[in-house]
This record gives sequence, C-alpha cells and structure tokens, in this order.
Amino acid sequence: MAEYQAKPNNSLNFDLIKAEKLIGKLSYKSWFKFDALIELTNNINYQVEPKGFWGTTIELKERGQVLLKFEMNWNGKIVIQTFHHHVEKGYVFKHKGFFKESYTLADKEGIELLIMKPSVKWNKMSYEHQITTSDDFELLSDKEMLLMISLHCANYYVSMMGSY
Repeated sequence: MAEYQAKPNNSLNFDLIKAEKLIGKLSYKSWFKFDALIELTNNINYQVEPKGFWGTTIELKERGQVLLKFEMNWNGKIVIQTFHHHVEKGYVFKHKGFFKESYTLADKEGIELLIMKPSVKWNKMSYEHQITTSDDFELLSDKEMLLMISLHCANYYVSMMGSY
C-alpha cells in the first residue's frame, strides 16, 4: 500500500506527490477542455486528447501512439482500456458516496486498486486528492500512467457532473 497526494498549483495544473517527491504533473490547456499534458519525472510525456464529434472518448498518447482510452458509460462509471506494452487491460473508475465522497479504480475482476479522496481547496477553486493504492497496484509497470489518468478521470467526472 502507498499514499500519494494530487495537489493543485492552480485550476489548470496539478502535481502528483509521494513522500514529498514529485511523481508527475497534469496540465490542462484551458478551462472546460479535456486536452492535457502529463509529464512524469522520468522524462515520459503523454498527451491527453478528446476524440469523436462530441469528444466523449479521451485518449492518452505517447509520441502519437494510443496507450489508453476512456469514456463515461451510461451509469456514470468511466471505463478505461490500456494498450501499454501491447497488452490490453480494462479498468473501471467510479464515484462513490455523497457526503464522504471518493473515487475508486478497479480492475476487470472488480478488485479495488486505488481510492481517491477529494477535498475542496476553495482558495485555488480546485480539488486536492489523497490517493491510497493497493499492494497489487504498486506492482503494475504502468502505475504512474494510471495514477495520472485517474486524476484526469476525477477532474473529468467533476466537470461532466457540473460540480466545478
């Protein structure tokens, strides 16, 4: 199990931190758009771009290659498909609770891999997230990519539900 924090610098930029060490940054191009840049500290950069006429499918790319895509389904869950290292995996990101709000990322068997607990930062008009991961999650080779896209999914969910 590991603990991470996603902290906003402003409403467009977030830092992912573990034990006071920067893991990566999520930067949006502008408000109300889902285009973003993910920069990991190991010099890997990903572009996040909406696809389709309505932009309801979001793709994560590295140098033009799609490594991950997600979309919100009819029941409010975000279905994620990864294609990292030419291996396809499926995940579900969903919102839980109302007063004790959280988000979870689970694998296709329904095993929770991470829990995100948001807290509103009124001075930055944004959310900070406390993220707790499972031991199984920590063994994943693409865990940093999944952490960053989970942060994007939480922001996407808030935006789609009109809570911002």
